[in-house]
Amino acid sequence: MAKQAKRTSRDIRTTNRYEVLRQIIAASPTSRQELAAATGLSLATVATLVGELLDLGMLTEVGFEDSAGGRPRGLVAVNASGGALIGVDIAETYVRVELFDLALNVLARAAEDMRPGESRPEQVVGHVAAAVGSVVAQAGIEGARVLGVGVSVPGQVDRDTGISEYAPNWDWHDVPLLDLLAEHIAYPLYLDNPLRACAVAELWFGAARGRGDAVVVNLGTGVGAGLALGGGLHRGVSNSAGEWGHTTLVLDGRPCHCGNHGCVETYVGAPGIMRNLRESSLDSPLLHADDQTATIDALSRGVGAGDPVALQVVRDTARYLGASIADLINLLNPEVVVLSSWVAATLGEPLLREVREAVARHALRRPLAATEIVLSPIPTDPVCLGAATFALEGALNSVGQKPAGGRTVPRRAAL
Repeated sequence: MAKQAKRTSRDIRTTNRYEVLRQIIAASPTSRQELAAATGLSLATVATLVGELLDLGMLTEVGFEDSAGGRPRGLVAVNASGGALIGVDIAETYVRVELFDLALNVLARAAEDMRPGESRPEQVVGHVAAAVGSVVAQAGIEGARVLGVGVSVPGQVDRDTGISEYAPNWDWHDVPLLDLLAEHIAYPLYLDNPLRACAVAELWFGAARGRGDAVVVNLGTGVGAGLALGGGLHRGVSNSAGEWGHTTLVLDGRPCHCGNHGCVETYVGAPGIMRNLRESSLDSPLLHADDQTATIDALSRGVGAGDPVALQVVRDTARYLGASIADLINLLNPEVVVLSSWVAATLGEPLLREVREAVARHALRRPLAATEIVLSPIPTDPVCLGAATFALEGALNSVGQKPAGGRTVPRRAAL
């Protein structure tokens, strides 16, 4: 049985430092008093943490605001130019990389397409290294300003060791991904998966901001659910929470890459939607063999044009998706369910309307009444954004640590 490590005072301090910086990024400029109210920390603790972040160059003093009858309150803001963060979104059909300043504004983007069969670890690493090099060159920043690179890869990952333990769509098992990347990328590296990345992005900047309980449904080639429970990211005991795409929707249904049958992913992931289309109209011109992106784009255009086949496929897909989301609502009773990632963004409002109707047919009335179902409002790639926050968390955690041997490790930010 997996055993969670006991949290140390250092861990708690890092968590608090991260939460204070998160609040400042969300509402900058702000006062120490406002930060204490937003985080639930004491004013003395907030003042100490703000002092540390000022010393690191991550924050800057920006003047004062009047307070009712008291001394003016000092205001602090993020020092956007105090460092850079890189977020990497590795998906089955592409690699996207974005470089952010410390206020999490996008400064540069790069993308690499991955063709079918181009999924060997060394091939994926080559795409990531090329895209990371591209964004750094585009932004024209010094390497010392890059505080870290957050890397999101589908499937189950071990954050501590940097290993991709299992990626079913590629049949990866125990791939030492960060060690392989460290041979080409000189910055500190941090690994997680897109479910966590999307959930964090929504918590910081999206539809889950200010919500205590949220589910972020990631619809791409693969499918999963990022979970925010009690106001924080829920990882599970082995960082495996959210593998909703591999729960059973249809007994003895379609075969799945994970080895089971009838998984949610096989009906609402991009390949599953292509199969829905094929079963609806075998020779449909909307179907682009071996090209998920082109097929989903064609379906979206078809729905907009009133094509009956496209409308039926989206309706069928929403029927499967709605029943599966109803299970999440009945089980977790969230405030909001967010449809995220590229399939949801491409199919957009027509998919959302059908999903809402399908959920209403399956979810229990009381939890459904408390749940809002929305599309992600984040205009950039939410996985890159979330991955960048993992790099920020790692940079804050590394303050004061001595470098270890082996692959590139977190280091104190050179600010």
